[in-house]
Amino acid sequence: MAFFEHGRPIEVDGGLAVRSRRGKIGEQWWSRRFVDVLEEVCDPGRLSRGRSYARKGQVIDFALAPGRVLARVQGSRPKPYEVTIRVAAYDDARWSDVIDALGSRALYRAALLAGEMPHEIVDLFTELGLPLFPERLDIDCNCPDWGVPCKHGSAVLYVLAEAFDDDPFLVLAWRGLGRDELLEALRGTPEPSDVIDPLAIEEEPLDARLADFWSPAISLGRLRERPARGVTPPELLLRALDAPPVKVRHVPLTDVLRPHYRDLAKSDAEE
Repeated sequence: MAFFEHGRPIEVDGGLAVRSRRGKIGEQWWSRRFVDVLEEVCDPGRLSRGRSYARKGQVIDFALAPGRVLARVQGSRPKPYEVTIRVAAYDDARWSDVIDALGSRALYRAALLAGEMPHEIVDLFTELGLPLFPERLDIDCNCPDWGVPCKHGSAVLYVLAEAFDDDPFLVLAWRGLGRDELLEALRGTPEPSDVIDPLAIEEEPLDARLADFWSPAISLGRLRERPARGVTPPELLLRALDAPPVKVRHVPLTDVLRPHYRDLAKSDAEE
């Protein structure tokens, strides 16, 4: 027999209500990626009720630890329900591989040390065989509702997604390595010595170039030749310029454009 929680939930004073009052929850690309995953694997009806709970502030609190999130959610009964969400946490050996890979890529390393989450970090984890975002969610709740996730578990997932908005390092901490430990490890990795800054320009005084200032850098006969390909990422321009405050369906414009830049680079390479 199936049991359901009836009645209106008891209002929570000071609950963790998400900021989004309508539409999608999660603004940054990493939180949107997490929401996309849960909306693919979870029942739409329960997610809808979970969004309502999350917006009302029915989630009392949550605590995130490697591989686990513990939360309390207030329903219609006096005692709050206890929710546990589990993912696989990576061990020290696997995190050592991740840190080595991040440390060898100057742009990723610099972004993380600046407190930013580079979009390409998902591909790096995938290359190492370690998914950054969970492909499935192990959710337990001691409520009488059947089905996974229940509305209490769904509410915690949405609150968690908005917490990821505020601190992207929580995504990594859930997988087993906290912000402070990760940044300390990255600071301890040597600076890549064979990486050329594509934006670096060697300065020379003007008086040293007066004789050839107007001369082309290469012969005119070679201007039609295709320059040698380097390791410059195709979306370098998106990284170098300040992102415009424009979003497409709650996704930053730069995140929308990035895969198209890569597709253009691939089609150019195939010609």
